[in-house]
Amino acid sequence: MSLIATNTDDVIQDSVKLGSPLDYFRLMKPRVMSLVVFTAFVGYYISTPVSGYDLNPFLASIGIFAIALGAGASGVLNQWYDRDIDKLMNRTKDRPIPQGKILASEALSFGIIVSVLSVIILGLSVNWMAASLLAFTIFFYAVIYTIWLKRTTVQNIVIGGAAGAFPPVIGQICATGNIGVESLTLFLIIFLWTPPHFWALALIKKEDYANANIPMLPIIYGDEVTKKNILIYTLLLIPSSFLPWVLGYSGLIYLVIVSVCGLEFFRRSLLLFKKNNGAEKSLFLYSIFYLSVIFAGICFDKLIDMGI
Repeated sequence: MSLIATNTDDVIQDSVKLGSPLDYFRLMKPRVMSLVVFTAFVGYYISTPVSGYDLNPFLASIGIFAIALGAGASGVLNQWYDRDIDKLMNRTKDRPIPQGKILASEALSFGIIVSVLSVIILGLSVNWMAASLLAFTIFFYAVIYTIWLKRTTVQNIVIGGAAGAFPPVIGQICATGNIGVESLTLFLIIFLWTPPHFWALALIKKEDYANANIPMLPIIYGDEVTKKNILIYTLLLIPSSFLPWVLGYSGLIYLVIVSVCGLEFFRRSLLLFKKNNGAEKSLFLYSIFYLSVIFAGICFDKLIDMGI
C-alpha cells in the first residue's frame, strides 16, 4: 500500500504501519493534559457551595472529561503544525509524527474531530458559555500560540501562557455559569507561573530550540537576561499566590503551604540567578510541584471548611 504525505515536509513511506491507540494518546500530550484536568477541577470545585454536596458528580465528570479532550486536541494540533521542528529537537523527535507512526493528515483530522467533540459535549452537557471558552482556548493554543507566536516572538511563552491558564475559568463556568474572582485569581497564578517554568526548560534545552530556530529568551537575549526575567516573574508569582487567602476563599492551611512553597520557589530562582550549577533543572521540576501543591492546598482547605 502506498501512501503519499500531504506535503514535502511529511514522511513519505511505501508501507505505513497504522498508529496504535497509544500513539494517538501520546499526540494528546497526556502530561500537559493531566495538569489541565487538575487545574480545571480546582476551578470547578472551589466554585461549589461550602457544603460541597451541590456538586453534581456526573455533570462534573462529563465537564472535566470534555475539558481534557479539548486540551488533548490542542496538543494534537500543536504536534501537527510543529512536525517540521519536532524532528530537529531531541526532546520531541520521538513523537509519533516525526517517527512516521502517524501521518500529518491523520493527526490533523484527529485533532479537529476531537476539538469539535469536546466543545459539543461540554455545551450539551454543562453550558455553552463554558464550551465557548473551551473553543477559544483550543484556538488560542493551536493558532495564536503555535502558528503565530511560537516562531515569531521571544514573548511566545508569556502571551501563549494564557492558554494554559484558562482551564480554572472554564471549570468555574461549568459550576456556576459565570466567571468569578476565584477563577480569575487562579488564572493569574498560572499565567505568572508559566514563564519561569518554561524559561527554565529553555535553559536546559537551549541547543534544541536553537536547532529548531525557535526564538526563546535564552536564544535571543542570552542566559543572564533569561535568569533575570525568571527571578522577576518569580517575585510577581509569589505574592499573587497569596490572593486566594487574601480574598478569603482559602484558609490557614493554604497560607502555610503557599508561604513555605513560595520561599522555596524564590530560593531556587535566586540560586539560578546566582549561576548555581544544575539550578535550571531544579527550578523546572520544582515549579511543577509548586503549582500542583498550592492548587491541592486550596481544595484541602475547602474540605476542612466542609468539616471532612
